[in-house]
This record gives sequence, structure tokens and C-alpha cells, in this order.
Amino acid sequence: MASFTLHGIPVSRGISIGRAHLLTPAALDVKHYLVPEEQLEAEVRRLQDAIAEVHRGLQLLWTELPKDAPTELGAFIDVHALILSDPMISEAAIDIIRSRHYNAEWALVTQIDELSAQFDEIEDEYLRERKADIQQVAERVLKVLMGSAQLVVPRLPNDEYQPQMIVVAHDISPADMLQFRDRSFIGFVTDVGGQNSHTAIVARSLDIPAAVGMSQASQLIEQDDWVIIDGDAGVVIANPSPLVLEQYRARQLVLQKTRKKLLKLKKTPAVTLDGTAITLLANIELPDDCGAALDAGANGVGLFRSEFLFMGRGGHAHMVPSEEEQFEQYKKAVLAMKGRPVVIRTLDIGADKPLDQTEHTALNPALGLRAIRYCLAEPQLFLTQLRAILRASAFGKVRLLIPMLAHAFEIDQTLAMIEQAKTQLRDAGHKFDEGVEVGAMIEIPAAALALPMFVRRMDFLSIGTNDLIQYTLAIDRVDYEVAHLYNPLHPAILQLIAMTIAAGHKAGIDVAVCGEMAGDVKLTRLLLGMGLREFSMHPAQLLAVKQEILRCDLPTLTRQTAKILRTMEPQAIADAVAQMQTM
Repeated sequence: MASFTLHGIPVSRGISIGRAHLLTPAALDVKHYLVPEEQLEAEVRRLQDAIAEVHRGLQLLWTELPKDAPTELGAFIDVHALILSDPMISEAAIDIIRSRHYNAEWALVTQIDELSAQFDEIEDEYLRERKADIQQVAERVLKVLMGSAQLVVPRLPNDEYQPQMIVVAHDISPADMLQFRDRSFIGFVTDVGGQNSHTAIVARSLDIPAAVGMSQASQLIEQDDWVIIDGDAGVVIANPSPLVLEQYRARQLVLQKTRKKLLKLKKTPAVTLDGTAITLLANIELPDDCGAALDAGANGVGLFRSEFLFMGRGGHAHMVPSEEEQFEQYKKAVLAMKGRPVVIRTLDIGADKPLDQTEHTALNPALGLRAIRYCLAEPQLFLTQLRAILRASAFGKVRLLIPMLAHAFEIDQTLAMIEQAKTQLRDAGHKFDEGVEVGAMIEIPAAALALPMFVRRMDFLSIGTNDLIQYTLAIDRVDYEVAHLYNPLHPAILQLIAMTIAAGHKAGIDVAVCGEMAGDVKLTRLLLGMGLREFSMHPAQLLAVKQEILRCDLPTLTRQTAKILRTMEPQAIADAVAQMQTM
């Protein structure tokens, strides 16, 4: 097939070269993992057993049909039984298990996708519509398989059976993204999404090249096509020529060498040329991310996104983790950081992170019942989480961070509930840090414009630039059609950030930036010039930001930043920030 190039939105740095793996919506509902050689035949039997069980179910349906049932019902069951017996379903899926090492569900979905594509090309309308029958039969088998699926997904070492695959999909939810941890996927391409959708953020946290907002990538790219992702440029090349492939492999080697050089900075303190110490913290989604944070030399965790403990649990709000389960996860993270502080943000669901996929019906979810609003509306759920976090504070330095605060009564209600949770723990005899610090996320313009209300009540502030930009500029950061309007250098954004940092300094409380701006090396000097001394970012970004800090002279940056903050012309701001990089 001829080579073609797609342009989208860059969301995660680096270059990936691999084979396309197309995910249909149905495919996202099943587990994707590779099966070790010695377990292949057991996996084949699992598929065969599931098919046999569906056969038995169809036979039972047939025998239980009432005598007066329409003849079409019997014919329908017969058609499904015939489809189930067709080698194009069972034998082909078994071949995929043996040749590609796919688990049974993945192998079945892959084969059904290929058959569906063939049916789409049939001219006869009646035959073309039989595709639905095939998909319905597959759904029956998948339900049986998913009931017998292993809870533990095996991890494979890098060997000849582990293909380098790039996921191509219309969209991938954050919960689905987390399924791909420790798998053989080396890149992500989606039709929709923006620079700071949570899917993009998770891609960066996995340190995997990705490009979103590709419009029709999932329709144009075919299964097993060679694909190159240039994560820095937001470019995807399908079916590249040998020359282009060679050029990108050379660039990939250069990037790998640059990353290796950065590793030498791991133990170097983050101190500017004039001797100012800067705190570099890590953003994490799950306790297992603490290893990457320590490997990058993080001073602690500046943002533990606790909502990822609640996601991927069947999509039902009532299937939330218990207090004990949450406590064990928070404790695990606290112990893993070996005395370094861990900032745990309370549940921040809503917008592009719905807890319940079936009930999420808000017209404007980003403006609806999300984050602290949701928690205050569900006091028992909130108290359960607060008790779990407080109990973890007995094992190390924990700070509580509350998202999306805008009103004084929200702050007061939250602090009252924290006191209630403390009383409950004392009554139950549980230990916790009585002096645990409580901070506010500054991510709503109203909060940034009413800072005295916050600094009087809170122990620290953390600027969530992703939502602050979204709410200030009135754009949906998940919507790729308005993604071009997302601009961290808009003068209003810079004013709000500078005001927040200044107010924190005046009140003598810590101020951090934990949004994506903190990990963008092009903005490091600007934030330092504003007075920021605490950055929290994905572990993968930390060493590059540290390298930039080591080259900075703060008095010079402060003078340059003051000029930028007096500027209201976007292009002049962009030029001045670019000029700072050469100083």
C-alpha cells in the first residue's frame, strides 16, 4: 500500500516504529495480553471450551422454544450454531493464539474484525447484514471467556514473541489506557482527543509516544500496517518507504542516547546557577508508578491521582474500592517513597473521567458534578476515602489535596469532613498524622481571583494548569476541534498563575504547579521567573526539566518574566518565551 502521512496533535515525546493494532470499540472491552509459549495450548483449550459452552447454550435455547414460537426464532438459532461451527471463526482464532500469542478474547476479536471488514465489501445487502450475526455470536463467546479470564495478566520479557505494536483507535479512555501498562504496545494513535485530555496525560505518564486528534486514522490505517509516530511533531506515517524508515530509526537512536545522558543527572540536586534549590516532584496514577518517580530522582510525589484506583472496575459507581483496599494502596505508595512527601488528591471524577460509564449523562460534564462537588454530594464515599488517606499518613509524610474548589463553603465543608473522618479514626483506634496538611487545587479562575479566601484556610496550593486553561479559555480540552485554542501562554493564564504564586509567597505557604505546564521544558524558565519553586510532573519529564533548571540564572529570568507579564500580545509573549530559551 502507498505511504501516507497524517497530522494531529503531539501529546507524548519520542518516536515509535511498529505494526498497527486497530482497536474497535468492542475490542476495548476485552483484555489484551500476550500468552507465554508454555501456556498457549491451555489458552487454545479455553477458547474451545467457551465455544462448546455457547453451543450447549444454543441447543438449550432450541429445546426450550415454545411450540407456538415463530419459525424465524429457530432459524436464527440455527444460523448462530452454523456460524459458531465455521472454521473461519474457531480455527482462525486458534491460529492467531498460536502464531501471535494473543489471549483468547483478543484473538477472537481480531478475527471477527477481519471477517467484518470482508462482509462490508459484499454488494448484496442481505449477505452484508449477516455481519451482525457473526458479531452477536462472538459476543456470546466473549461473555463466556471473560467469565473464565485470569485475574492476573502475565507479563512477558522482551523476546522474539513480543511484537512491537502501535494501538490505533477512534478513542481510548484513561481506564483503557491503563490496561496497556506492561504490554507490548509502544505507541498510541487516536482520531479524537486534545493535548491535555486525560488520555494524553496517561500516555505521557507511560512515557510512550502518542498522537491524537488524527481525525480518520482508525479508518485509513489498516491492521498490521507499518506505522511511525513522531510524538514531538504529532505526525503519523503509515506504510513508510525504506528510506523514511531508516531516517526515523536513526533519529530514534539519537533520542535514546540523549535520554541515557539525562540519567546521569538523577542524583544531581536541582539548583539554579545562582544557588536556588528547586523541588521536583512526580505525578503518579497508581502506587506502582513510585518506582519510576524514584528512578528519576523525584523529591516526592506532588500529585497522586487517586481516581485511577476507582476506574476500570466494571463501570459501575457502586463498585468502588473499600476503605481497606484504598488504605493499602495509599500506604503502598507512602512506603515506596521512603520518607519523601506524597500529595494525594481526593477523588477527581467527571468530565473525561466518568466513574460510571452507564450513568454519565451530564450535558457539560466539565462544568457539572465533578471532583469535590461529587465528593460533597456523596459524603459516605468521601469519608471512606478520607479515612483511608489519613490512615496512610501514619506511615510517612502525606498531604491532602482537594480538587476544583471555588467557594468558601466548599472549603469549610471539606475541612469539617476531614475533622469528622479524624474523629471516626480516633474512635476506632486507628493511628494517623494529626497535623496532616490540606491543600487546594487552583484550577478554576474564581479560585485564582479569590486567593485570600484560600490562603487563610489552606496549608498549601497546587496550580492545576490543565483545567485552569480549559476553564479560563472556555474550551473543552478533550475536543480536538477546539484543541488549537488551548494556549498556556495566553496572557490571562500567565496573569492567573503569577497571581497565585505571589499570593502563596506573601502568605508563606507552598505553591506548586502540577499540571502539564510543569513538565514542559519550553516553559521551565518562565515559571521559574514567576517565582515557582515547586514543580510536579510525570517522572519521564523530570530529568529534562532538571537539566534546564541547572542552566538558569534566576535574577535574569525574573527581569525577563516581569516584561512578559506586562505584555498582552500573544505573538510577542511567544517570541519572548522562545528568546528565554537562548539565554
